[in-house]
Amino acid sequence: MRTTPETVAELIARQWGDHRPGLQYGGSTHTAVLSRHRTAQAAAARAALLVDLLPADAEPHIGVLLDNTPEFPFWLGAAALAGAAVAGINPTRRGPELARDVLHTDCRILVTERAHLPLLRGLDLPGVRILVTDTEEYADLLAPYAAAKPGEAVIGTPGPGSRYLLYFTSGSTGAPKAALCSQGRIAAAGDSLARRFSVTPDDVHYICMPLFHGNAVIADWLPALAGSASVALRPRFSASAFLDDVRAYGATYFTYVGRVVQYLLATEPRPDDRVHSLRLGFGTEAGAVDAARFAERFGVRLVEGYGATEGGASVQRTPDTPPGALGRAGAGDDLAVIDPETGAECPPAVLDAQGRLLGGSAAIGELVNRGRSLFEGYWRNPEAEAARTREGWYWTGDLFFRDAAGFLYFAGRTDDRLRVDSENLAAAVIENILARWSPAAAVAVYAVPDEAAGDQVMAAVALEEGERFLPEAFSAFLAAQPDLGTKMSPRYVRIVESMPTTATNKVHRVALRRAGFRCPDPVWWSPPGTAGYRLLGPADLSGLLAAYAAHGRDELLER
Repeated sequence: MRTTPETVAELIARQWGDHRPGLQYGGSTHTAVLSRHRTAQAAAARAALLVDLLPADAEPHIGVLLDNTPEFPFWLGAAALAGAAVAGINPTRRGPELARDVLHTDCRILVTERAHLPLLRGLDLPGVRILVTDTEEYADLLAPYAAAKPGEAVIGTPGPGSRYLLYFTSGSTGAPKAALCSQGRIAAAGDSLARRFSVTPDDVHYICMPLFHGNAVIADWLPALAGSASVALRPRFSASAFLDDVRAYGATYFTYVGRVVQYLLATEPRPDDRVHSLRLGFGTEAGAVDAARFAERFGVRLVEGYGATEGGASVQRTPDTPPGALGRAGAGDDLAVIDPETGAECPPAVLDAQGRLLGGSAAIGELVNRGRSLFEGYWRNPEAEAARTREGWYWTGDLFFRDAAGFLYFAGRTDDRLRVDSENLAAAVIENILARWSPAAAVAVYAVPDEAAGDQVMAAVALEEGERFLPEAFSAFLAAQPDLGTKMSPRYVRIVESMPTTATNKVHRVALRRAGFRCPDPVWWSPPGTAGYRLLGPADLSGLLAAYAAHGRDELLER
């Protein structure tokens, strides 16, 4: 019987002497396989190197600036064995921002690869030693440690409370915050998912999401460790290579975030779309419409989950969870949906027979954990910690609504809240409605300032191949949606070639909001007091800008 692990180090050590497949990489053209024992051996060697290289007065932190190469899980394992912590460094960050991430997390060692060296050129990183993994110098450094074993080289004995991850949260404003994750909490999370999804040594977890982000580590790599499954790496996500990789590796499970599911659905259908070993996808933000399309096309069930890297709250899916809902509060959590303006609990949502939200603005609020929280704080950021834990509660920063039976439904980030004519709206709710429009391949909803007060709804829409935006058809679609409130219809519709995304494949809403309706793409709009949509032309734009200036709100267009 499998025992519950107390640390990630324990999970790494369990691999020693196990010669079953542990790590695959190289893709469909030249797949390579390492045993579980070999991966533990690689982690032990790097742990020993780390102990020797890390200055005595340094925080035990390693920055890892890598694609999903084998070196990334090797260093995750090394940190666990040595009692150190990994800071995942985002390769889409540039210049001073990238340097800030390394220095803010007090990393005295930065592990990278030759492909990312141009990112470091010219950066001021005092006291930081850079290890370049795909070089002879690196191989020579590691060679003396080839015989190292788990547990031989430690900075401090790894325990449940040992700092393990400093993972940056993908906030929409300000510098990213480095969330603290201990070995005990992370090991328990991986073990819980392995049990929930009945992970066995016959499973193969396909990791195509970036390992510098918590999703890939906590929801993909760790459950594989806990269930003795193997992992298969994709350096960077590729929709066109997804099925070929899945078949080459015999993958059974993958995780996703953001728009990954839409990218996969946008690939050209093939007769063998259902010929594969994949049984489950686990992630966030696929949406009920796209999840159903994915299951119909690929024969794979998608399970939506909720649990932030910070660990402050989780929602557990149960067998009776209705479509569209994420589940109920996890064990020990006292979750409530709170109106952030009044502090009062929001009333239950009213849903129709199809599970669609009716008159939902009063029901939508911020998800708050009023019970015990696993939140462990942010590295050197007491202000952000205080904002998360004000009034003794954990405030998630996410919008939800709850039905009469207590099931919770995701409604977006608090940053995605809109206020139209004094009515509060949630972007994700509007997106879920617009996603039903068959010509749309992807939809993102966000706020743009109203000329006089509050916000207006703007939607960016990427169309299916061969489709055109037909304003009359779009207006007719909107009119036919029974759960589209009177304030929810987009004032502006921007037609994009593809949706702008962050490095973790989430919609880049900051870029969309910043551009607003002054963008290079065609924008259709519904002027106040008129029906239907027309192209936003130069005369319209001039009139709008004059209206903003007349109300003293033109500076809001620069936000």
